[in-house]
Amino acid sequence: MKPGTQNEVEGAIHEVKGKIKETVGRVTNNPNLEGEGLGEKIGGKVQKKIGQVQKVIEKP
Repeated sequence: MKPGTQNEVEGAIHEVKGKIKETVGRVTNNPNLEGEGLGEKIGGKVQKKIGQVQKVIEKP
């Protein structure tokens, strides 16, 4: 798998995991878990964007 595609996929996975953690933290009234989820979700979005940029750069 090309690095750009791999970063996009991994970013999407982190984004989903972060959203789940954020929601569980909100439901269980756990601000630490909610904050951790928010951070992971934002990190996933950044990684996904990096993958998209890499794919553009990789094109001949």
